[in-house]
This record gives sequence, C-alpha cells and structure tokens, in this order.
Amino acid sequence: MIDLHLHLDGSLTPSDIKALARLTKTELPTEDDEALFSLLCARGTRSLNEYLEKFELPLSVLQNGETVGQAVERLGRRLFDLGYEYAEVRFAPLLHLRRGADLRAIAEGALEGRKRSKTPINLLFCCMRGADALLNRKTIELAAEYKNEGVAGVDLAGAEALYPTENYKEVFSLAAKENLNITIHAGEAAGEDSVRAALDFGAKRIGHGVAAAKSEDLMQRIRNEGVTIEVCPTSNLQTGAVQSIKAHPLALFLEKGIPCALSSDNMTVSDTDVFREWGKVRQAFSFEENVKERLFASARKAAFINSWIKLS
Repeated sequence: MIDLHLHLDGSLTPSDIKALARLTKTELPTEDDEALFSLLCARGTRSLNEYLEKFELPLSVLQNGETVGQAVERLGRRLFDLGYEYAEVRFAPLLHLRRGADLRAIAEGALEGRKRSKTPINLLFCCMRGADALLNRKTIELAAEYKNEGVAGVDLAGAEALYPTENYKEVFSLAAKENLNITIHAGEAAGEDSVRAALDFGAKRIGHGVAAAKSEDLMQRIRNEGVTIEVCPTSNLQTGAVQSIKAHPLALFLEKGIPCALSSDNMTVSDTDVFREWGKVRQAFSFEENVKERLFASARKAAFINSWIKLS
C-alpha cells in the first residue's frame, strides 16, 4: 500500500506524544492513552477549522529538529508494521519554531528521521495559509535545496476558506521556478476556484479536491492534465466536506477517468489508514477488487519519487 497524503503531526500516537513530551519536558494534559487519544482524534468534528484544532497537542512536542526526526522515524516504523511499501509524509517546518528552532534545523531533523525510517519515505514541505510570506518563501527555498536528499515536493495547507488559494501565486511561482513537485490542498473547505488556482499554479496532485465534482469543465481539465486527486474520505467526512462516505465524489471521479490516490490524511486525527479507507469506500460504493488495484496503481504513478526508492 502507498499513502501520498499523510501528515506527520496528525499521525502521532499517544505513545509518541508521551515519549516526545518527556524528551522536551512538555507537560501534557493527561498521561492516560485513551484520554490522550480522545484529545487527538477528530471524531464528531464537522468543519475544517474544528479538525485543525486537533493538531495543537502534537505540535506542542514537535518544536525542535530532534523531536521532528524521532516523529518521522516512529511513523515510519508504524507504517512498516502495517505493511506500507511507500509513503510521502508532509509537514510544515514553519509550525515548529515556537521554542527558537530555525527552519533548517527542523528540515534537517526530519531528513535524519527519514534515513532511519523502516518504511521508504519521502517528505513534502508544506507552506501554510495565513503564515508569514517570508517563511513560506523560505520553505520553498529549503525544499529546493534538499530536493535530491528526500524532499519530494511542496504543498499548501491550512484554513482554506479563510486564506484563498489564489493568494499564493507568488510562492508557487517560486516553486515552479525551482522545478519542485507541487501538490496543494484545494476544494476541501472552498469551492471550484480553489482547485482551478491550484491547477494554474502547476499542481500535479490535488489534496482532497471534493469541490471539483461540482464542475464538469473542471473535472475534464483535471483528467486532461493528468492530475491526481489525493482522496481522503474519512477526513472529508470529519471536516464537513462531505456528509457521508457514500456522498463522497470518489466514484464520480473514477467514472470521469480522473486518477485518484486513496490516502489517510491523518492516521491518528482521523483514526484510519489506507487499508481501512479502502474498506470504507469498498462498502460504500460496492467496489470490486479491481478498483483497489486501480487506486493504488494511480498512487504509484503519481508518487513524487526520487532515486532513493524504486517501486515495482
């Protein structure tokens, strides 16, 4: 299995949180695993902003390069145990500076953790909606510097409805100039124009992309340009992007010939993984096993892979 849309901070387990808290002398609200999980998991949320609140606790223990590296290593071990063959793990280095670390230290910590990962991993560096423009620019520059050492591409994440994708033309112009692979969260909490902007910026993949289903022209453009949608059904339900798994546009996208990569988004916040996501969509849409092969063939084809890992 391959996961192309997987956030580092949203995939830390209670055990990870406690270990990293001890390392950083961070006081936690509880040491009980079940209580911690309830604070981390987004069960019952119905908006993206509510969903994003679940990231504050894991971010509190990820504020230096060492802890970020350990988090990557721990996630890689977990993916190996689940049977993953490859993953692209994304995070925003600029969210890890609260205790005085700099972007480079965070980036290099993550890259060291990647080297120790039991599962083949490449990293995606996220720019953030609403963040300082200079920090977003520096994120792109760092991704370009390390693109041959494990950074597979860049992303834009955060509160999409509050900070429109269209506002980030300059930062993705720089990414294109640096020949970086681009994936952008779009069409999750905003409409079709958000997806169009992502495509205009050169995105080869779209994170979520739910709103694209509202426009025949937009779906045709996505198909014609060979862009892959990173589909995260459980997360989309929790953020209110869809009202049920059955209401998800995955089946429509496949019908329209749009490549889709089934992904987990956040393994802890959404309490899922790609195996469970397949089980949910198979039941919701009565998919045959060949659809599973189609989804993961699309993921393999769309992966931003460097020379460190080859997929059969």
